[in-house]
Amino acid sequence: MEGEEDSLSRKITVGVCVMEKKAASAPMLQILERLEAFGEFEIVYFGDKVILEEPIQSWPICECLIAFHSSGYPMERAEAYAALRKPFLVNELEQQRLLHDRRKVYERLEMYGIPVPRYALVNRDYPNQDLDYFIEEEDFVEVHGNRFWKPFVEKPVDGDNHSIMIYYPSSAGGGMKELFRKVGNRSSEFHPEVRRVRREGSYIYEEFMPTGGTDVKVYTVGPEYAHAEARKSPVVDGVVMRNPDGKEVRYPVLLTPTEKQMAREVCVAFRQAVCGFDLLRCEGRSYVCDVNGWSFVKNSYKYYDDAACVMRKMFLDAKAPHLSSTIPPILPWKVNEPVQQSEGLTRQGSGIIGTFGQSEELRCVIAIIRHGDRTPKQKVKLIVTEEKLLNLMLKYNGGRPRAETKLKSAVQLQDLLDATRILVPRIRPGRESDSEAEDIEHAEKLRQVKAVLEEGGHFSGIYRKVQLKPLKWVKVPKANGEGEEERPTEALMVLKYGGVLTHAGRKQAEELGRYFRNNMYPGEGTGLLRLHSTYRHDLKIYSSDEGRVQMSAAAFAKGLLDLEGQLTPILVSLVSKDSSMLDGLDNASIEIKEAKARLNEIITSGTKAVHSSNLPEKPWMVDGAGLPPNASELLPKLVKLTTKVTEQVRLLAIDEDEELAETSAYDIIPPYDQARALGKTNIDVDRIAAGLPCGSEGFLLMFARWRKLQRDLYNERKGRFDITQIPDVYDSCKYDLLHNAHLNLEGLNELFTVAQLLADGVIPNEYGINPKQKLKIGSKIARRLLGKILIDLRNTCEEAELKSNHDNNPAVPSTGKEDTDYHSKPHSKTEVLRRSSFTSDMSMDQDEDDDKEIKYRLDPKYANVRTPERHVRTRLYFTSESHIHSLMNVLRYCNLDESLQGEPSLVCDNALERLYRTKELDYMSYIVLRLFENTEPVALEDPKRFRMEMTFSRGADLSPLEGNDSEAASLHQEHTLPIMGPERLQEVGSYLTLEMMEMMFRPFAMPAEDFPPPSIPQGFSGYFSKSAAVLERLVNLWPFHKHGHSNGRSREHIKR
Repeated sequence: MEGEEDSLSRKITVGVCVMEKKAASAPMLQILERLEAFGEFEIVYFGDKVILEEPIQSWPICECLIAFHSSGYPMERAEAYAALRKPFLVNELEQQRLLHDRRKVYERLEMYGIPVPRYALVNRDYPNQDLDYFIEEEDFVEVHGNRFWKPFVEKPVDGDNHSIMIYYPSSAGGGMKELFRKVGNRSSEFHPEVRRVRREGSYIYEEFMPTGGTDVKVYTVGPEYAHAEARKSPVVDGVVMRNPDGKEVRYPVLLTPTEKQMAREVCVAFRQAVCGFDLLRCEGRSYVCDVNGWSFVKNSYKYYDDAACVMRKMFLDAKAPHLSSTIPPILPWKVNEPVQQSEGLTRQGSGIIGTFGQSEELRCVIAIIRHGDRTPKQKVKLIVTEEKLLNLMLKYNGGRPRAETKLKSAVQLQDLLDATRILVPRIRPGRESDSEAEDIEHAEKLRQVKAVLEEGGHFSGIYRKVQLKPLKWVKVPKANGEGEEERPTEALMVLKYGGVLTHAGRKQAEELGRYFRNNMYPGEGTGLLRLHSTYRHDLKIYSSDEGRVQMSAAAFAKGLLDLEGQLTPILVSLVSKDSSMLDGLDNASIEIKEAKARLNEIITSGTKAVHSSNLPEKPWMVDGAGLPPNASELLPKLVKLTTKVTEQVRLLAIDEDEELAETSAYDIIPPYDQARALGKTNIDVDRIAAGLPCGSEGFLLMFARWRKLQRDLYNERKGRFDITQIPDVYDSCKYDLLHNAHLNLEGLNELFTVAQLLADGVIPNEYGINPKQKLKIGSKIARRLLGKILIDLRNTCEEAELKSNHDNNPAVPSTGKEDTDYHSKPHSKTEVLRRSSFTSDMSMDQDEDDDKEIKYRLDPKYANVRTPERHVRTRLYFTSESHIHSLMNVLRYCNLDESLQGEPSLVCDNALERLYRTKELDYMSYIVLRLFENTEPVALEDPKRFRMEMTFSRGADLSPLEGNDSEAASLHQEHTLPIMGPERLQEVGSYLTLEMMEMMFRPFAMPAEDFPPPSIPQGFSGYFSKSAAVLERLVNLWPFHKHGHSNGRSREHIKR
């Protein structure tokens, strides 16, 4: 009896055999103090002197051992001690060696079936060793035939080397970001000029996982307990978010059942009970990309409680299984626990349409936004017969004589530039030359191609592309003499350039992002950042394929989330490209052609628009609404003024050309680096002071721009105006008035006034000559986008309903559906989808959007947040003018559809009048749809549960361009137009239900059945309840001690 009582009263010794710095860390002390408070354990600290100097035979004897590697730790001595005394090991020592080699970590993860990113190894025996299996090209590396398109990640194989690189594709601006251990408030640095990978050592190459700018750190305590925290990823802008105490800001998030199983497998695979690892969530799947070994959560008292309880049970099961491991109802240390401060957050208020005598929460913000200020879009067409250019076409189309070739990459464009430099005549023929006019024009166009390719000093497919289309062929004998083959003798070269986001466009987008942050989310000024950083904000940003749109999206995200640094890493981390939803007019090309033909007829014939007899008070209902009544008289004036401006630019171009002729064509110093300018939001003062055009355009290209407009606007031989050129003339006018006012072009202001009058009538009518045609064209162009918007709204409601059901009946068990959905994704699609973001013309199949969108959910049990249940979904769609007009036309005219006869317009008459007067939806114009939920007790099926609010902005405010006051003077210094604030599309106090909006949208939206069924939102089913009752049920906390014996004989290896 005495021996039994002695065993009950005897304390179990727990040895802490780690470096003193680790033993004295706050989390370690917090957890060990809690363990001691149970009264069952004696904690023995070894200390550095013992570990480093004393023989292992004299080290303290203990039954359980905490031992793990850190800098300066003598692992061999610790292993020898464990072999001598055979204590229960929390983390096995031999397996810790694996963690120092990233190759072995990935090998072990794969052995246990734990998903890792797709990767390949490059092993070198000495620095700069050439390897026949390793190929590096401009936008990819290839290892043993396994190709990794940029963006990809490069990791040293040494697990203790934290210098990790991410290389970005040229289509996103190129460059490299270096990740490193936190230094001050930085964890990464972007190097725009670095494009080649390292070759001085051995590296792992793996695909870059777009995670929405978030990393997840998982902390296990035994295989059945996992705590997860999310933080801002260092790949976004490298700025570490810190709280007032200087600690990195992290917030607990919920793990899915599959991720919990992964955590268990990591524990088992590496035999580390206390283990931290990094999780990447991408395209609906999760991957482990690093395993750190011993790691504790910082600054979470709840976690410290849990960890102490789990470790207590672990030790008792291993060394005193006869003792009860039931957790006491009141934990012994609770009386001394300091109260954690909780930050408050203002309750959501109503929107700008009016208050409705109810409490409501903002649930969803959907914004469709046009890109920012850009340079005019340009196109050069010329017939080429030169052998060098024809050979270049064959080189890049696989030698197929009838195949078209697209040149976009830096290597391809450099080849074309080299060929063009040789072909461009050094001296221009004078007026007295008898050279044929066609030859002169051909040489001029080649010179223009050369100037475009030399512009900017750095190639990027985001700005320039060349098409070569063969037109004529001849039969020639094959090189081997056996038969004949075709060879092209003539091809059409089409060079598209311009349309680049300007410094002003970047500034506008960033400022609009800041405006959204401070104004679109009611509550405190920092409400959005607080929501976003605490993972109660579900943000997704989509962009069309065009570079100016992608960069507008990245600049907006920078302002919205208060990020720093260059746009390229922000673009790659946060912006998803979807050209099928946000690009192209192909679906409505026939109707647009008809509208332009009718428009031409109205303008050139001088026909006055005839009012519909039954709706005379609504001027927007007539054919050609908005056209100036004297449009046909304005056209000759437009041509005359365009000619006047073109002639002035021609003289400036001659001067520039003579200066260039004095230098070798090969010695041109590029005046402007577009790659470096990606993050700039200020003008190039030196160029302006030197009297040069703003940005990267020289006078030669500026003249080419105006000369083309002059030629295309009016055909003298046929005496015919081309009204499709009016928007381009207006575009060029507006650009030069804003960016090149310092050139003092005479007549430019007058030309702008005339072009604006005509463009205000022409541009809206190109998308439909009357409301019914506008609705037809709009619904065809925006069909997929409308379908996606309906899915966004429906998913938000379903999440709210799920949450409501969960709150009312928290005992409802998980259906297990989440796991099924999680495994249903084909693994092989990830690479294809990732590549489509930046390196191919494929569109990401956004039909599967809901399954793929990454969700990070705050874990309310561990969150130091007063309102953890608040959750807002934001979807931002960046696109071009065509999609903004199309969506707006569906919004205001959807009630004209036959299926909706009798329904009033979604847009009130007052707003219809304002839209009619608005005409232009300029740069950074936007439409915002906000969904509010009534939080008062209202039945889920009640239509008044969800309220919609619609606003729009006309975008850039042109009024400063039209004035001569101080505002205009300031504008000409900054080259940036202010963005107009939002305007209501509904009457004040009107109540638009979500049900009504869905009914009005549905006839024009891609049907829901064309999109796959949405999965249950992660975080609403099966989350791990870490209560005392659950902890008591963890009967197999640490399986390895089952293989050991109480007498200390060595454990068997686990076989899987």
